[in-house]
Formats: sequence, C-alpha cells, structure tokens
Amino acid sequence: MRILVNIAYQGHGFLGFQIQQQGRTVQQQFEKILKRMHRRHVRIHPSSRTDRGVHAYEQYFHFDTELNIEPKQWKYAMNSALPEDIYVNSVKQVDDTFHCRYDCVGKRYRYKVYQAEHRNPFESGLKTFIKDDLDLVKMNEAAKHFIGTHDFTGFCSQKTEVESKERTLYQSEVVKTDEGFDYIVTGSGFLYNMVRVLAAFLIEVGKGKRQPNEVPELLKAKNRDNVPFTAPAEGLYLEKIYLDPEALKNDFGEDVKIHYKKSLQND
Repeated sequence: MRILVNIAYQGHGFLGFQIQQQGRTVQQQFEKILKRMHRRHVRIHPSSRTDRGVHAYEQYFHFDTELNIEPKQWKYAMNSALPEDIYVNSVKQVDDTFHCRYDCVGKRYRYKVYQAEHRNPFESGLKTFIKDDLDLVKMNEAAKHFIGTHDFTGFCSQKTEVESKERTLYQSEVVKTDEGFDYIVTGSGFLYNMVRVLAAFLIEVGKGKRQPNEVPELLKAKNRDNVPFTAPAEGLYLEKIYLDPEALKNDFGEDVKIHYKKSLQND
C-alpha cells in the first residue's frame, strides 16, 4: 500500500531535504525510522527537495509498505521518533498509482524578511535581516512582471540542469508585515534557487538599485549574470503543495492551466 505523509520542519538544522552521504537531512530522519519499522530500507519520494536551511510549513512525501498500520498510528510512531524540528501533520493511504512529485500541480513559497536597526538573534535562521528602508510599492510592481509563463533561465542557479526552464507563476507579490515584508510566490514549479534569486532581485529594486521595468528584458535575455545575487536560505519557507488540481483552480481561477511534473525532471 502507498502512504502519503504531510510534514513540517525548521530547516536551520538540516543540509536540505534530500539525503546526503554525510550530514543531517529530512529524508535521512524518516528513512531511518522506516528502516527500523520494516527491518529493510524504505525509500521516500517527496513533492519537493528543499535546500540547506530552507523551512517547510507543508511538505509531502509518499512511500510503499506492506505493514498494515492505521494512518493515525503511522503519525504517532513517526512523531514519537522524530527530533523536535520536524513534525508529521497528517498521514493517509492513497492509491498505488499516486506519485507525490508527478501529481504535484503547484507550490507556494514565502520569503520572510525583517527590518530593524540591528540583527535580532531570536530571528536568526528563521528570517532574513535587512537594515535598509525598501520601496515596497516598486518591489510589488516588479514582482507582478513575473506572473505568467516565462523562461526563468536568468533567475535560477547556473547549476540548474533541466531541459526546459519555462515555468508558470500564478502569484508573485510583496506583502508588508509588522516586522518587514514577505514575498509570496505560487507557481507550477520552481527551478534550483529560483525563489531566492527572485527575492534577491526584488530587494535590489526596493533599494533603488534596479527598476521594475527591467524585468521583461531580463527574462528575455536569459542571462544569469544579469541577476547575480541569491537571497539567503534562512528566509525561505515552502508554504503549500497543491496535489489537487481543483484546489489550484479555486485559488487562481478555472482557466488555470494544470502542469504535471512528469516533464520537469529537477523540479
């Protein structure tokens, strides 16, 4: 049977989601628990592979098992064995044809920034600190240019190795908060470091070093050297995974084109 698990984690203490030869990862924590329960290795398959230091309010993975255990007991068993920086929100059985990555139709990220006269040690690892005053109106103007279907070659890591760098964004906006601002972006999928590059560019716009009307030309140029900065990982949160096409349509309209991940190899 196939089991779907919804989890949250604070990424500050992890080298990322994906298992590494050395170092602490989210995948490692769960596969260690499942190996103990099954007495063999059990591979988990996530909807997304967050980088070192990136957090998640909502992340999914699935695995296959022959153990006849109720979902609530899976949740209890995992949470009892997990460290304090990971939590299982829910567990349910799904059809054996379901795939956590390929059936994902969208994701939402939130990038958190706090602004103050000096760094706050209690925000360290949880939000990005910026001392400067920023023009949020111009940042939002720039952010809107990213909505739609574009080739984001110029706004992702040069290490990105995928055949197509075209992605569709349904939401891209800067929201003022009591501490500073959040950048919220929802899309069909995201390239390696894409959200952090977008956030870094918007911060440059807020400082007056770049202008909103540059975005169309930068997208067309497809040159990462034109957008050289990447925002720190600590401010980034995977906020929502869309596994249900109807949920995506409810949030962004019936005319939303559904993109499945079978063609997005490194998404």
